[in-house]
This record gives sequence, C-alpha cells and structure tokens, in this order.
Amino acid sequence: MPDPSREDELAGTEQPFVEHLMELRDRLVKALIAVAIAGGVLFFYPGPGALYDLLAAPLIAHLPAGATLIATSVISPFMVPLKILMMAAFVIALPVVLYQVWAFVAPGLYLHEKKLVLPLVVSSSLLFFIGMSFCYFFVFGKVFAFIQSFAPKSITPAPDIEEYLSFVLTMFMAFGIAFEVPVVVVVLARMGLVSIDKLKSFRGYFVVGAFVVAAVVTPPDVVSQLSLAVPMCILYELGIIAARIFIRQTKAPEDEKETTPADTAG
Repeated sequence: MPDPSREDELAGTEQPFVEHLMELRDRLVKALIAVAIAGGVLFFYPGPGALYDLLAAPLIAHLPAGATLIATSVISPFMVPLKILMMAAFVIALPVVLYQVWAFVAPGLYLHEKKLVLPLVVSSSLLFFIGMSFCYFFVFGKVFAFIQSFAPKSITPAPDIEEYLSFVLTMFMAFGIAFEVPVVVVVLARMGLVSIDKLKSFRGYFVVGAFVVAAVVTPPDVVSQLSLAVPMCILYELGIIAARIFIRQTKAPEDEKETTPADTAG
C-alpha cells in the first residue's frame, strides 16, 4: 500500500503534456547549444586539422617510414576533420547533455532518488571519458603495433581516412560504453531488478559475455579483445561494490525504518 507521505512529496509537481514537451524542447536546445559552443571553440583552437592529426597520431606512429593515410574520396579531406570536430564537441559537452537529461526527469523523482541520479550522471561521464582515454592512449598503440608486426615487408600500408575514422569511432564507443558497466549494475540493483546476490552468482556468465562482446566489437586480435574484456570484468566487480554503497545511501525513509539490525549486518 503506498505511503501517503511519499505521495505528498511529489504533490503539485505534475505538468500538462504540452508543458512537458516545451521543457523537453528547451532541454534539447540547451544541450545543442553546449555542443555548438564546444564545437566553435574547437574550430578555432586547435582546429579541425589539428584534431585529425591528434586522432591519427597512434596509427601514424606505427606505420613504416614514408607511409601515410590516404583519402579515396574527393570530399574526405574536408568531411573527416569536420566529423572529428563534431565528435570531440559532443564528448566535451557530454556532462552538460547528461545534466539536461537529469534536470528533465528530476521533478518526477523522490528526494532519495535524486540523491542517486546526480552521482550517476557525473560517474557515467567520467567513466565514458576514461574508457575513451584508455582506448586512445593504451589500446590503439598495442593494437596497431600488433597488426603491423604481421604485415609482410612487401606491402606498404596506406589506410583510408574514412575507414580509419569508422574504426576509431567504433572502438571509442565500444570502450566508452563498456566502461559504463558499474553504472548499469548500480541502476539495476537500486531499481530492485537484480539483487546483489544475483549479481554475484551471475559473475561467471558475465565473464563469458564480456569476452564474446570483445570478440565481436574489436578487431580479431588477442590484444584488443583482452584490453576490452578484462576491464569489463574488473568494472563489474566494482559495480557490485558501488551498488551496495548506493543502495545504503539512497534508501527511502520508510525503508530505513524497516531495516533491522540483522539486515544491516548482512
């Protein structure tokens, strides 16, 4: 039976459907403005060309002397740097975008639920950045060195910039999303969809699933697959620990009253 005190907490927060749409529009506009501002700053400094050179640096460092990337399309030298610029602008503006999402759903949340959402927004942004950084600074170097070690000396590699951009985006998304594992675990546990004990018993299946996902989304080499699967397994364990803490810190008031010493000890 619902607790009247909890219902009163949200009393008066209801809005007509049209007002919800208007607020959603305003939030989307603010998110787009943040992305546009980040893109404008990056356009003037360091510039699309410099961003492209920065993104291509891990591959160029492992190409043979004299080898370089090529453009097989006339418009590629213009479009690829712009695509990289837009990608970088969105990543930089990601905290603002996620905050707008949080601000849109916050009025419909209870106070104890609001305590959960903002830390998740911050942690999900940080984890996504960490995942991309791990991919760029560690994985790319290992993968490109591994691939070039198998290339015959009679072949001069000349990767296409469009193909390279597609590869980079796929890897960034794979590692960025993979590093969100703790957030997913915390949300599932806090919503009551999965218990902590179930998460622990599911550990073996997750390890197998992590290696399957790594085999599908990364290049067919052991280095990149291990670089994705191993962090996912570690982050899963960290997610279980974080879920315990979040559940304890974001309990509803009546849940805290009902908690017995035995439950706390467990």
